[in-house]
Amino acid sequence: MIGPVIFAFVIGLLIILSRQINGRLSLSTTPLISSFWNHLVGLIFITLLGLAIGDLIPPNLAEIPLWVYLGGALGVFFVASGSWLITRIGAVNTTLLLISGQMVSGVVLDFARGVPITLWACVLGIVLIFAGMALTQRKG
Repeated sequence: MIGPVIFAFVIGLLIILSRQINGRLSLSTTPLISSFWNHLVGLIFITLLGLAIGDLIPPNLAEIPLWVYLGGALGVFFVASGSWLITRIGAVNTTLLLISGQMVSGVVLDFARGVPITLWACVLGIVLIFAGMALTQRKG
C-alpha cells in the first residue's frame, strides 16, 4: 500500500511542476499555445514510450466505445485552463481549487458507481480543502 501512496504523492508534485512550467509558457505565448506544446511534446514522449514497451494499440480497439476518448479533450481543457489560472490566481489557489473540484467529482462518481465510501470523511476532506483556501486568502 505504501508504494502507490508515495507514487501518488510524487505525481501530485509533478502535476504542480507541470502547471508552473505551462503557466510560464502561457505568459510568453497564450494558454492555448502552451497547451498545444504540452500535448505535442507529451504525444511524442508517450508514443516513444509506447513503442519501446509495446502494445500501444489495444487488441480490442474496435470494441472500445468512442465516448471514452473524450478524456483526451478534457485533458486539453484542463491543461489550458490550468496554464491560464496559475498566472492569475497563483499556484496555491489553483491547486486547492483543482483538488476541491476533483474531490467533489470523485465523491459524486464513486457514490454513483456504488463504490463504498465514508461520506462524512469525504465531506470533511472537502471542507478542509476549502478551509485551506480560505486561510491562504488571509492578509498578514
